[in-house]
Amino acid sequence: MPGTWGGRALALRGWANRAAREYPARLAMTVFAAVITVIWLLLLTPWATASGRGASVVDALFTATSAVCVTGLVVQDTATYWSEFGHVVILVGIKVGGLGVMTLASLLGLAVSRRLGLTQKLLTASETKTERLGEVGALLQTIIITATSIELILSLLLFPRFLVLGDDAGTAAWHALFYGISSFNNAGFVPTPDGLLPFASDWFVLVPIALGVFIGSLGFPVILNVITNRRRKHKHWVRALSLHTKLTVTTSLALLVAGAVLIGALEWNNPATFGEQSFSTKILSSVFASVMPRSAGFSSVPVHEMTQETWLLTDALMFVGGGSASTAGGIKVTTFAVMLLAIVAEARGDADTEVFGRRIPRDTLRLSIAVVFVGATAVLVSCLALLRMTDLRLSEALFEVISAYATVGLSTGVTASLPDGAKYLLASLMFVGRVGVISLLGALALRDRRRIVRFPEERPIIG
Repeated sequence: MPGTWGGRALALRGWANRAAREYPARLAMTVFAAVITVIWLLLLTPWATASGRGASVVDALFTATSAVCVTGLVVQDTATYWSEFGHVVILVGIKVGGLGVMTLASLLGLAVSRRLGLTQKLLTASETKTERLGEVGALLQTIIITATSIELILSLLLFPRFLVLGDDAGTAAWHALFYGISSFNNAGFVPTPDGLLPFASDWFVLVPIALGVFIGSLGFPVILNVITNRRRKHKHWVRALSLHTKLTVTTSLALLVAGAVLIGALEWNNPATFGEQSFSTKILSSVFASVMPRSAGFSSVPVHEMTQETWLLTDALMFVGGGSASTAGGIKVTTFAVMLLAIVAEARGDADTEVFGRRIPRDTLRLSIAVVFVGATAVLVSCLALLRMTDLRLSEALFEVISAYATVGLSTGVTASLPDGAKYLLASLMFVGRVGVISLLGALALRDRRRIVRFPEERPIIG
């Protein structure tokens, strides 16, 4: 029997190595889909629901996809519909999805072979945007330790507050842990009835959650780069940060401030959202509402009561999303920053796109254009399909589609009432948004074209 299991493990590893060499993106998508399938099957069991009757196929699949894709869109109330077992399954899906399917695949390879093979290193290097293959093994441990440490710190910050609010020790610990993992992974799932609406003025609950969302949206490369440089204790450690880190942090902060100011201005006198709040609570609500479109999906005020202008602004923030190789979705803030920098360079007549004393390669700009165009196309096509399937208004359909594609989880309140076909559409969109546009294109590409002969150059008229 041991020999048989050993032979099967060796054969499986050989198949995985061949798959990784020939079509790594397809392998990653397959593994990711397999994780969703496992969570889906667990949620179909009678033990997963509070009623004990079992969830419908579409509701279980939608919830599993939303959890593993760390989105937060739900068709059933998480706190009341699912049982304790169901909550644990959802939380496991969030944790696995947050770490990333390629990291998970590398860990599985490490568990079988006790060492990382080249293909697993390449897969993980692609997911974490790491170029030194020799450091991937240590990087995996660092990612898990760092993520778990941040989640535990957030949980410890929330635990005393839930105790003060009346929860017993066990319930407070569970709520704190769930919110800690859900916030850092930008998942948006809530274990408490009515979500965060009862805590709209509670700084001790909303601030740790917003902080966890923001840190998680920066991405592991940024977090690790900051930690590594900070440990050097050099007075100029900020200058030593990578260009990716500087772009991600500065753009994220700029979007946060701009979003908070605009959302606050739009909702300041809205009686259904910020209007009845105190001045300090309005500031808290504005900042919180600006952080959430990074890809979290938590809301401290009813989204369906917000103005149409706020919906449109939130659409834009959700489409941009968070940092690369992070738990956030969207086209990513670095893509947005590179596009803006290219526009500025073109307006100035500069031949190169430069920032922070560095020149951005042209192929990075081409990649950014591809990401934005494909993302916009996916949103457009999905929005048309959703409008065809339902009687939603354009503003509602657009909000739901962008929220699903950018794996955000914010909703105008129509998700639960959608027909099954629309639920499958949004679930597919969450999968595409989490796997990534470039990974999807790589998975569908049959071969990498390398041309020896190039045509003569001629410049068409633009604009």
